[in-house]
This record gives sequence, C-alpha cells and structure tokens, in this order.
Amino acid sequence: MASSDGATARADHQRSRGLVPFLRSQMRNIAPFLTLIFLSAFFAIASPSFATIDNVGNILTQVSVTGIIAVGLTFVILCAEIDLSIASIANVTGIAVAYFTLQESYVNIANVPMPGIVAILLALALCALLGLVNALGLTMIGIPSFIMTLAMMQIAAGVSALLVRGQIAYKVPDLITTLGSGSIGGIPWIVIVAAVMLLGGHLVLTYTRFGRYVYMVGGNREAAEFAGLNVKLILGSVMVISAVCSGIGGMLGVAHFGSAQQNEFDTYLLDSIAAVVVGGTSLFGGRGGIGNTIVGLFVLGVLNNGLDHVNIDSFLKILIRGLILLAALIINVYAQRLREQAAD
Repeated sequence: MASSDGATARADHQRSRGLVPFLRSQMRNIAPFLTLIFLSAFFAIASPSFATIDNVGNILTQVSVTGIIAVGLTFVILCAEIDLSIASIANVTGIAVAYFTLQESYVNIANVPMPGIVAILLALALCALLGLVNALGLTMIGIPSFIMTLAMMQIAAGVSALLVRGQIAYKVPDLITTLGSGSIGGIPWIVIVAAVMLLGGHLVLTYTRFGRYVYMVGGNREAAEFAGLNVKLILGSVMVISAVCSGIGGMLGVAHFGSAQQNEFDTYLLDSIAAVVVGGTSLFGGRGGIGNTIVGLFVLGVLNNGLDHVNIDSFLKILIRGLILLAALIINVYAQRLREQAAD
C-alpha cells in the first residue's frame, strides 16, 4: 500500500514538473489569450452596450487596417528584424492612389489623373519600390533594419508632403472606395480583405517552404546560412512583403477615412507593432505567427473600443495601452531567457 502511494506521488510530481516547464514555454501564447478573455469579460460587465453584435462589427472594422499592415510586419519580426516605415509607406501609398485619381475642382492639388486600375498599380509599385530600397539597404549595404526603416520613414513622409503639399485629396478609384468603405451582406469589405490577408499570411508561414525559411532565419540565422539558405533573399523578401501590405492598408484606409492627407497613419506604427508583439510573436525571431497577431489585434481592438464604452479619459487610454505593451515586452524577454536556459 505504501509502495503504491509512493508511486502515485512520484507520478504526480513528474506530471507537475512536466506541466510547469510547458506553461513557461507557452507563456508567450497563453498570456495574450488570457488578457483578451479578461478584457472582454470586464468591459461586458462594465458596459451593456459593449457585448453586442453591432459592437463586435465595430471592433472588427476598427482593427482591419492595422491587421492588413500587421500581416507584413509579422513576417519581418519573425526574421528578428523591424520595420519602422510601415505607417509612412501606408500614408504615401494612400496619397499616391489619390494623386493619380481625378479630384474635384475644389481640391488644390496639381495631380496626374489616371484610369483607376493604373492608379492602383502605380501606388502598389511605389510601395513595393520603397520596400525594395529597405531590402537593399538591409541586405546589400548592411544597414540595420531599425536605422534603414527609420530613414525610409522620413523619405516616405517627404514624398507624401511633396505630393499633396499640405492639401487634402478625397477621391480614389472606385474599386478602392468599394473595398475601403463598402460592404456586402452587411459585412464591410475592409474586414473581408483583412481576413483574407491574415489567412493568406498564415497559410504562407505554415504550409510553404518560404514560411519555413522565415522561421529558420529568425530562429537561428547562422544555422540557416550553414543549411544553404539564401538568408539575404529571405530578409529582402519580407521587407518588400511588409511594404506591400502597408501599401494595401494605406489605400483601403484612405477610402475608409474618406480622405488622403499627410500624417494620417502615424498612429498605425505603434498599433501594428503592438498587435504583433502583444499577440506573442517574439521580437527575437523564430517564434509566433499570424495566429498570435490576430489575438494581439483583438486585444488592442477590445481595449480601445471598451475604454470608449466606459468613458475613460483619452489620455489615460494612451497610458493603459502603453502599459499593456510594456507587459507584453517583459513577457517576450522573459520567454526568450527561458528558451535560452532550456537550450543550455
């Protein structure tokens, strides 16, 4: 009998020893999900108007532009790099598609009107070109991505200023207007586009060779090089992907907001980085993915929307968002230390 009790105790001890390391290793994934559940429950209790179908639709719409931009940024962060130019590239692409669209007579911008599809293609070519410059600076010249994209942030902002010169443009091609501000069956097109892009990003990262290469480069760059991967090509590719996703988000955002102007997307830099990091993707690369980004988007969306429902001071709202981002960063660093200790 005593022997049986001792065996049971040892088995329980082994299970507990196995459970604790598992929970620690999954902290980066578990914490954001628990945060989302807590925030949703808190705001549902605090405000009857929060937990409604209409408000869920509002949250989805509010996070759509951020979600589109965050798809590309997820690729970059998984490679242990950063892109600080995403908001400026989104801004200049949105302005560019308006610049190449015929404006009303009262809009004082010396633009170059083009057919709608041409305007869209030119805007996409511009954001891809800016992403390619980032890629070349990072891979060919060796400029750290933080510095390279910081410079690109200023370059893109300068191009935006040159195109509109302080004025506001309103018209964009009909296709962009429909996708940015239209709906089908009561579902906004911009939500559908964001969902499709998030799904596409997940499929690429999970089921394609390129996706595996992204994780390999972010997880251990030296090992990836020894394995024969063209690391520079992977890094360059994710920078272009990030820029194109930002450009798409910028074009649809302009249609959604109803205007194209300077500094329109400035807040989306922090929002997109926060969505990726709060969701649990590692800043050190190789861990995370689109699923984590989706959770991060909902955390931020529920937080921003919920704070509006409980009438929190707008300045306090910024502080709370900053504290949540800080908590996510602490978890990120702590999880990385645990990973390194386990490897040792």
